[in-house]
Amino acid sequence: MRTHQWRKSSFSGEGNACLYVSAPDNATIRLRESDEPDTILTTTPTTLRALIHSAKAGQLDDLGTA
Repeated sequence: MRTHQWRKSSFSGEGNACLYVSAPDNATIRLRESDEPDTILTTTPTTLRALIHSAKAGQLDDLGTA
């Protein structure tokens, strides 16, 4: 298995709630949490940018509500 250069988010504090990001090339972004390091989400910069924009705009606030 190939190892990745992981960077810890500057917004992550100490403890077990840290987000790590790896970008091995310009077309791929990998995300993982410190408490589940073997679970890795893979996306593109465009898709991640759209997700972050939607979250900041409040468009995802109703997710998880019945």
